[in-house]
Amino acid sequence: MTTLLWLQASGCGGCTMSLLCAESPGVLDLLADAGIRLLWHPALSVETGAEARAILQDVAEGRIPLDILCVEGAIARGPAGTGRFQMLSGTGHSLMHWVGLIAERARHVVAVGTCAAYGGVTAAGGNPTDAVGLQYDGAHSGGLLPPDWRSGSGGPVINVAGCPTHPGWVTETLMMLAAGDALALDPYARPRFYADHLVHHGCPKNEFYEYKASARDLSEIGCMMENLGCIGTQAVGDCNIRPWNGEGSCTRGGYPCINCTAPQFEDPSHAFVETPKIAGIPVGLPTDMPKAWFMALASLSKAATPPRIGANAHADRVIVPPTLRKPR
Repeated sequence: MTTLLWLQASGCGGCTMSLLCAESPGVLDLLADAGIRLLWHPALSVETGAEARAILQDVAEGRIPLDILCVEGAIARGPAGTGRFQMLSGTGHSLMHWVGLIAERARHVVAVGTCAAYGGVTAAGGNPTDAVGLQYDGAHSGGLLPPDWRSGSGGPVINVAGCPTHPGWVTETLMMLAAGDALALDPYARPRFYADHLVHHGCPKNEFYEYKASARDLSEIGCMMENLGCIGTQAVGDCNIRPWNGEGSCTRGGYPCINCTAPQFEDPSHAFVETPKIAGIPVGLPTDMPKAWFMALASLSKAATPPRIGANAHADRVIVPPTLRKPR
């Protein structure tokens, strides 16, 4: 039986809320089917107070073997490196202390969500709580744990980044760890099974993107890259390949991708729904696309835009349907 302990640090709890949306099967059935025993989760377990503290103490002292430690939320190191901005009730110690202690006992450590991975929204702006990720501070290696830290299995912290995470990213990671499968990670320690994809893949606005038929307002159904800040062509994630609840994603809902799986997405230096440009050209170009190629292809695409696509791009719904060809 694989043991799992889940701690919630400085965050909104949104990754747990997302995890509860796992379906076919639900998350608790899935854990049971994978042979994973949930020792404790602050939102899902019945143990509270002294009972919960006893579980943590038993794990920290090695009386209960721990296979997987999941941490949700950033680690608040303030004030002055004490971690006392977030205390674990009844223990006299900070959550920073407990995470560091229990991480040394775990075979695998998983950062659930971008806050736990890189600091995320919790570390935005002036970062008054001195929040960091488990093994990253933004895009820089080394957070609560040093860059060369390794878990009991010999691996780094696994960063299941996302704000929030897709429930499938979390459950698939846990199932692979429980099965003893090797988990390939990208340069930011994100599982490659979702990080090898771009949000752009499967986006319902791809036809508009191909012709650079761009929306000007959020209510329009055209591509949001040119004017509305969408960076799905640069952001990793299979969000549009396996949508939330089988049908949802940011771009499917008419909102631009803000690259929430990446370090420092929370401080983009511009409004999320605006595309920064120089001389009318978006600063952030699609991944692997040379600037000269993009400019040439964009010009050709716009010149070749069918009237149907151009008209629909600036509407809030399809107003010009595709032309139907009669069979011969």
